[in-house]
Amino acid sequence: MAARIAKDDFEEKVLKSPIPVIVDFYSDSCVACKMLAPVLGGIEDDYEDRIQVYKVNTNFDQELAQQYGIMSNPTLILFKDGEAADRKVGAQTADVLKAWVEQYL
Repeated sequence: MAARIAKDDFEEKVLKSPIPVIVDFYSDSCVACKMLAPVLGGIEDDYEDRIQVYKVNTNFDQELAQQYGIMSNPTLILFKDGEAADRKVGAQTADVLKAWVEQYL
């Protein structure tokens, strides 16, 4: 299961990561976020050691959400080489996410 991170460890875990990172901007009350969680868990398992997955709660980390222009939950941002390379908004299927991840490996 993806670890929750906050502003204090965002730079170290996401921006300085040697491998691509998916950040799931979510909220606890979001139904689509809850549907997406096991799909992201599967991605994390399938791409172990090749991609990292973290979660940012937009209710508690509003500054990060604003910094990355998060307008709705869930929003997934894929970071590569310290940059936001791409994003997906809303719940996604495993097939869509796998194809998305493959583009950045």
